[in-house]
This record gives sequence, structure tokens and C-alpha cells, in this order.
Amino acid sequence: MTISCDLAVLGGGTGGYVAAIRAAQLGKQVVIIEADKLGGTCLHRGCIPSKSLLRSAEVYAEIRDSESYGIETSGATLVFSKVQNRKTAIVDQLHQGVQYLMRKNKIQVLHGKGRVIGPSIFSPRSGAVAVELSDGEMETVVSTNLIIATGSRPRTLPGLDPDGRYVLTSDEALILDELPESIIIIGGGVIGVEWASMLNDFGVQVTLVETAQQLLPAEDEDVASELKKILTKRGITIHTGCTVKTDTYQVRDGQASIDMQEGEKTVTLTASCILVSVGRQANVENIGLENTDVRVERGFIAVNPHLQTGESHIYAIGDVIGGLQLAHAASHEGIAAVNHLAGEVVHPIPQHMIPRCVYTRPEVASVGFTEKEARQKGLEIKVGKFPFQAIGKALVHGSKEGFVKVVADAKSNDILGVQMIGAHVTDLISEAALAQILDATPWEVGQMVHPHPTLAEILGEGMLAVDGLSIGM
Repeated sequence: MTISCDLAVLGGGTGGYVAAIRAAQLGKQVVIIEADKLGGTCLHRGCIPSKSLLRSAEVYAEIRDSESYGIETSGATLVFSKVQNRKTAIVDQLHQGVQYLMRKNKIQVLHGKGRVIGPSIFSPRSGAVAVELSDGEMETVVSTNLIIATGSRPRTLPGLDPDGRYVLTSDEALILDELPESIIIIGGGVIGVEWASMLNDFGVQVTLVETAQQLLPAEDEDVASELKKILTKRGITIHTGCTVKTDTYQVRDGQASIDMQEGEKTVTLTASCILVSVGRQANVENIGLENTDVRVERGFIAVNPHLQTGESHIYAIGDVIGGLQLAHAASHEGIAAVNHLAGEVVHPIPQHMIPRCVYTRPEVASVGFTEKEARQKGLEIKVGKFPFQAIGKALVHGSKEGFVKVVADAKSNDILGVQMIGAHVTDLISEAALAQILDATPWEVGQMVHPHPTLAEILGEGMLAVDGLSIGM
């Protein structure tokens, strides 16, 4: 059977279903092909379940620290099965919401594995999708345009194949029945530090190993240094500038062990299990790309600024194209791709102007260039910095750690970047991102009246600090 439509979307994750909704809003007939569940990695194996666990861990940590707020508690018990039940309920509710949006926007959903096919009796050009439905039947979707949004999966290391017991990726970690006593986390990027923070709050003994010289290698050095200091103070053992020798991995007496090279010495690490967190790789295999002129470069689908592949009617978005592998980046790309194929004028937003968030305790958020990146570009810069400990609401909240850092162009006064570490900074970063999009200067943001007492005051103070005009210090 052949299904004809204006747009086919291969992959029903965040980028895919958002693109489908936008196309439906424009009056397009849309078909989504999804092999698993609508919502993809973000909803089922990433953003939402992990943040649910992080929130439970944060609450547990606050309860244990309640005496500092004048509240004495005793007997607080972590029941991990209930933590997991809460996570599952949140995911299920949001999954139902996505399914409702598909019905509301009259988007046809095919549950099955899709492969792009070349020119055939169905279409004179490549881009039709052969779909093996979950019931074993076959469908062929022929569309005017195709968006590939097949996402990514956790990258693994040779010799450390996930088994769900001693070696885990984030996929397996999210469905643990019980917490391990101890864990070695390989990789100090976003996912690695989030799991380190979460598991530490749950009472797990955590050792974190990162090859680069700092945690969060893509973020500002000052922010990374502050996060390492805070996590170390909380009892997490952190090794940076080190590598693990995967060929030394073994299990003995119910414990996993692996050797780590730290400078000239070799150290053996032992724990209940190992979490491999070394990034994600694009799902480009077994989707029929060889039948098209779509190019794969360094493991990702190559696209132009308008997200078109080597065939102009085939677009690709989200994790499968690399860059910022973030749900909100994928959603933005999905909307941009649909607007472009619909003939609308699209102004691509540079990737460095998309906010980046890390949900550790405390949180990390940034947008734009770091100080190091700005200097490497040969720009003459000025920097403002302001600490949370000088913000009244931070003291009231009990979260005085961290700071905001603003990097500006010394000649044009343009905001080049904002980096933040502290409580709720993932909620605060949007103001900085908007200011950068609107080409505001630090002085202009500083002139905005920030309500008192709020954590948001720190952004105004940080902006004023660029020119030495902050009021609170």
C-alpha cells in the first residue's frame, strides 16, 4: 500500500514531532514514522526521566540538609522504587500528551521501521520511505519532502559493552531497580556530571574520570573549575586529564574494576558498576541513506544552513546532524526546516547562540562564546563577574554557591557570551539568550529593573559588572 503526503518525518522524537506539528499548522499533510515510542530519546531515555531522577535526588539532599533551615527531621528514607515510579508516571503523562498532539493536528503516525528508498515505481526520485510496520505489514510513504530525525544513542567503548549490571550507559542506568553502592563514571561531559551529581545526592559513592583537563570541556574554564570544587566538596572523587584502559576491565567478587592512567602512574578503580558516558552517536545506519545522495561526514548527516542534505527535498535535523545534541536545538531545527520547505524566509540562528544547560546541583547554563573562545577569535573583550553569595534571594534559598560571568566585546559592547553556575540558572539563561538575539549591550540589560529579591538580579549585576558598575559589590 502507498501513502502519499506533503511531508514524511522519519523519527518521532522531539525534533520530529515538533516539525510535524509545524507542518500541520501550515496546512501540510504529514506522516510520522517511528520505530519505538513518540517522544524519542528526550522523553523516554533522556531529558525527562533523568531530570525527574535529578529532582528526587535534589529533594532528598534538601531534606538531609533541612536543619540548616531550622527544620529538624529524622528518619527520612529513600525508597528508590517510588522514585522510579514517579519518573515513569511523568514520562507516561507526557507521552500521552504527544499522542494527543498528533491527533489534534491530524498527523498520521506509522509505528514501524522506515528505510529511505531510491527512485522506484513509487517515485521518480529518492526519498520515499518503506516502512515495516510493527504487525509485520509493509507500507510505502511517498512525500514531497522528507525530514530525517532519527536521533542518536549512547556511544560505547571497546571492551566495555553494556550488560545492564556491571557496565551501563545512561539507557540502562535510567531503569535500575536499585542503586549501586558505588559507581565509576567514565566521561565528565554533561551526562556524566549530571549522573555524578544525582547519584551522589542519592548516597552512592561516585568516582568520575574525564580525559580532558576540565569537567564540561565545552564550557567556560571558571565554571568548570567551580563545579569541580563544589562536587569534590560533596564527596565525589574526580580525576581529570586521565584515561581508562578499557582492556583492563574485569569483574571479580561482584565488583567491576578498571585501570586508569593518571600521569605516569596507573591506578586501579573498583566499584559496584561502571557508567560509560562518552557522548552520543547518530543513528545513521540501516535507514537507507545509501539509496540517496545524502552524505554522512564524521558519523553525522551533512546539511547546509537550511538543514537540507545532498538532496534538496530531504532535510535532516536533531542529533543525527551533530552539533548541539539538545532537545530544544532539535525542536528549533525542525521548525526551521519546515518553514524553509514551505517557502518562508528563514534566518538560521548560530549554534553558539542556543542556550546550553546542565542539571547538576548547582546547575550550569551558558549561551554564546566562553572567554577562551572569544580570545581565540582575536576579539578584544571585557568581562564582568558577580557571585550568588551577594544576592539576597540566594542566601534565602540556601544556594549561595556559584556566579554569573558576562563576556562582551570591548569595542562594540555586544554581548559575546554569558556563563552561569548556581541555583536555577537553567531558568535564568533565557534572558541572556534573548539579550544576545536582540543585540543588547550589557548596560542595556543592566538598566532593566530586576525585581527584588530574586535570583534573576544576578544577571543585571553581572551585566553592570562588565563596566565596573555593579551595585551589590
